[in-house]
Amino acid sequence: MSESTTIELGGEQYQVQREGGALKLGRQVGGDTVWLDDIEVSQLPGPAQEALERGEHADLTLQTALLGVVRAEVDRGA
Repeated sequence: MSESTTIELGGEQYQVQREGGALKLGRQVGGDTVWLDDIEVSQLPGPAQEALERGEHADLTLQTALLGVVRAEVDRGA
């Protein structure tokens, strides 16, 4: 399993972790990471995939795509 990275999305801290063709997105809760969703990297927009490959987690396109996943989780009540 690869190491997770903390990123800021919409003013909140999230963890991202790459596992093969998937990107796990989660939050720290009480010292543990609660994974919200696994995102197929191939489903991200091209520029977001490129930013991810470069390790540029602050890239606006990547953050916008991930924030969309976070908002979908909120809408689902996760």
